[in-house]
Amino acid sequence: MYERFDTVYFWVELSYENSKMAPLEPMEKQEAAPKVTAPKPSNSMAPLKPAEILDATINIGVGKANSSAAKLIMLGILAGAFIAFAAAGSNMAAFNALGDAGTFGIGRWIAGMVFATGLMLVVCCGAELFTGNTLMVCSVLEKKINVSGMLRNWVIVYIANMVGSVLIAYLVVNSGLLASGDGALGATTVSIAAGKCNLEFLPAFYRGILCNWLVCLAVWMAFGSDTMVGKFFSCFFPISLFVTSGYEHSVANMYYIPAGLFAKGEFGASLDPAVIENLTWGGFFIDNLIPVTLGNIVGGMILVGMIYWFSYKKA
Repeated sequence: MYERFDTVYFWVELSYENSKMAPLEPMEKQEAAPKVTAPKPSNSMAPLKPAEILDATINIGVGKANSSAAKLIMLGILAGAFIAFAAAGSNMAAFNALGDAGTFGIGRWIAGMVFATGLMLVVCCGAELFTGNTLMVCSVLEKKINVSGMLRNWVIVYIANMVGSVLIAYLVVNSGLLASGDGALGATTVSIAAGKCNLEFLPAFYRGILCNWLVCLAVWMAFGSDTMVGKFFSCFFPISLFVTSGYEHSVANMYYIPAGLFAKGEFGASLDPAVIENLTWGGFFIDNLIPVTLGNIVGGMILVGMIYWFSYKKA
């Protein structure tokens, strides 16, 4: 009887111990590891579409119209200086090639690549450039600002651009750098200025249109870019194209012609007197700056600003 009792006790104890062990789940029932998915790319760095660029241009124009005169003057002087730095650098880089008919086109191309730095500085560092501000017409057409606000900006910025450009021209001429290349840089500077003053009204006007058409397209693309590199490339190609093509930019000429005027006495002796005869302050303002400025307004305001506003807001 005792043997039977021991057997039963052993069987109960063994059953109790086995009941405390958690049974293993089959492999197919074990929980799978969580699936890791790659994050979706963000669209925050995507470039703006043309219609969105127009909206950005309108908003930027409102800010420009509401800026104080002091701010416009300071940023306008900076823009004139930035463009003048680029003009001076382009002359230095290309004067040898520009002096030879066989390499003249290459010289223009070199000058264009260097000159594009000017608009990069304006766009990325922050400045007020008259030619780019012709796009403020989009804000006027959208009835966000009035014409008087746009014209106020243009007048202040235009004068400030001239101050900055002429200042750099004076400093460059008096730095002695125009003596580079045994005076060839100085002679090229005077020759370029004289050529601009010798233009007839309509050719200067047409070149102004073509120039600011490209400049405002560069600004337009830069408004649509959300990265610094994108803004660089937006500025580089249209600007190098207009310089290579030989178009006329009013603010750039605020450096080119005054620099030639300042250097005329020292470096103009080697040039034909008939060529530099019209290189005067009167020739600068009347024969170049007026037609080129009017052409710049048509190119930027009508052929970029108005056309895009009509295309995306009215058509």
